[in-house]
Amino acid sequence: MTANTNYPDNITALYARLSQEDALDGESNSIANQKKILLKYATDNGFPNPAFFIDDGVSGVTFDRPGWNEMIRLAEAGKVRTVIVKDMSRMGRDYLKVGYYTESFFAERDIRYIAINDGVDSDKGDNDFTPFRNLFNDFYARDTSKKIRAVMRAKGNAGEHLCTNPPYGYQKDPADKKKWIVDEEAAEIVKRIFDLCIAGKGPLQIAKLLTAQHVLTVKAHYAQRDGKPLPEKPYKWSPQVCCGNFGAARVHRLHGELQDLFQVPQAEKAAA
Repeated sequence: MTANTNYPDNITALYARLSQEDALDGESNSIANQKKILLKYATDNGFPNPAFFIDDGVSGVTFDRPGWNEMIRLAEAGKVRTVIVKDMSRMGRDYLKVGYYTESFFAERDIRYIAINDGVDSDKGDNDFTPFRNLFNDFYARDTSKKIRAVMRAKGNAGEHLCTNPPYGYQKDPADKKKWIVDEEAAEIVKRIFDLCIAGKGPLQIAKLLTAQHVLTVKAHYAQRDGKPLPEKPYKWSPQVCCGNFGAARVHRLHGELQDLFQVPQAEKAAA
């Protein structure tokens, strides 16, 4: 998304988007390449006040994107005159939503819409192939999602890990990057955190204890292990890290529920 917040009237919105899946297609869809194509087109054709709106690493299936939302906000305020994208898929891969914006939202506000590589220009009339192209982009997103799930399922069935980086407490085996081995030093901290949870300590209490005992944080541990400089506060643990990495809040909650469960019969006996 462009950093400029003082927008003039009659903006030519140059919208670029790249999802993680699109990045696999190579340089042709990169944000830098899209920006170059968009700016050249706007300059060569005399479009005034070009402004970039960027969403990098965001799927085209969702339309809740920071750059897109900013552009739409300005369109609703009457500041956008033209929207230009490299192709229809950059706008999105949801057939119905793309159709809503191109056929209704932009048309109602007299906003010109151009998809350069697809030959779409709302000022030059309907392109009969556009609905089919939108439908294909929608299908592509769904098909990609299915393929990713199938790959993940196959990896799981083969006993392979589903993420690239091992969680805290493990490390990649130097002899086999696909294999994880126990990081003994970090594993001891994980065990301590678990024991503290079982003892009834919450994330905030655990974070204070680890900080007071000068236990290296997750980030500091990785830095020390990799021979890199330690962060500014190497012993400052946060409750969020304890909770997020180790599920401390869930363990603490479960421990409390189990205590309540087993205290009921004792209370009933005392009452009897």
